[in-house]
Amino acid sequence: MIGHRFSEYIPPRGDKSPFETLWDLFMQILNYTAGDVDEALSWLNELDRQYKLTTDEYGMGDFIEDLKEKGYIKENENGEAQFVLTPKSEQTIRRRSLEEIFSKLKKSGTGNHRTPYPGLGDESTSDRRQFQFGDTMDQIAMTESIRNAQINHGLGDFHLTEKDLEVEEREFKTHTATVLMIDISHSMILYGEDRITPAKKVAMALAELITTKYPKDTLDILVFGTDAWPIEIRDLPYLQVGPYYTNTVAGLELAMDILRRRKTNNKQIFMITDGKPTCLKEGIKYYKNPFGLDRKIINRTLNLAAQCRRLHVPITTFMIARDPYLQQFVRDFTRVNQGRAYYSTLQNLGEFIFEDYIRNRRKRIK
Repeated sequence: MIGHRFSEYIPPRGDKSPFETLWDLFMQILNYTAGDVDEALSWLNELDRQYKLTTDEYGMGDFIEDLKEKGYIKENENGEAQFVLTPKSEQTIRRRSLEEIFSKLKKSGTGNHRTPYPGLGDESTSDRRQFQFGDTMDQIAMTESIRNAQINHGLGDFHLTEKDLEVEEREFKTHTATVLMIDISHSMILYGEDRITPAKKVAMALAELITTKYPKDTLDILVFGTDAWPIEIRDLPYLQVGPYYTNTVAGLELAMDILRRRKTNNKQIFMITDGKPTCLKEGIKYYKNPFGLDRKIINRTLNLAAQCRRLHVPITTFMIARDPYLQQFVRDFTRVNQGRAYYSTLQNLGEFIFEDYIRNRRKRIK
């Protein structure tokens, strides 16, 4: 009896091609390298060296050539890096983030958000009512109206009057203006925990969700550190944490200014943060206190929360830190605004944001 003979274990690749296997890893790594293609390829080469991802038939050079031919990367004309992402890759990253975070969602078509209120809309319901002045022709339920005419006037003297007409009741649908605030202060990468990458992936997923499923909604994204500034959706893969304080006041002021220009009555703010406000701007100078909940900074922040409440702009805070004194500040902030707060982990951040976004779409924010 010769016993068992062992050989090197080669994990099965399933039905994926060599390109697809490397492509999946490459997309994941890009989230951590803030869209730096050269750094991502360097990481991928190191993984290949350790885990033998490529073969003699398909090497890393073949993968890079395929990326260029398929339009995912291109050579950098400025010379600062060898390769950069193309718009096709940026959209692919957003789509993959949506699939990863919201993969359990039920597909329900594209369009606007349902509300409990009947009225003008573009989706018929099973309800019928009598024709009223102002109803449009496309609302008339012809089958029911003709049946009413037959019953009311008979087949021998068939004619259709206003009293015979029935119209289809329709769902009243809203569109919502959302501002997503992302904290990019230095604490988002402190203590050995990468908090900015999950926040960035959630933002990309939310952006892709709104642009594909709710195209009449608007999503504005801003980042806040020592200052606050708006960013475009295409900038999300390249988002990085900086050596910043946390100027929540500047972020809220910018969010309110953006929403002020939106014509819809339904407005809301989502804020992803992991820390307390530590900074505000006074004229041309900055008032900073990174060591505790400074009363001066906190009161300015709470005043803005109250102002948003008076303007009927709810703020939903997604808190990704577990410190009790920070959670107490978020509770006070939420009470003043009469908004909502979630003390979420990095793993369920996307689920919380999606559920809250959809729930807000199903009602009219007053």
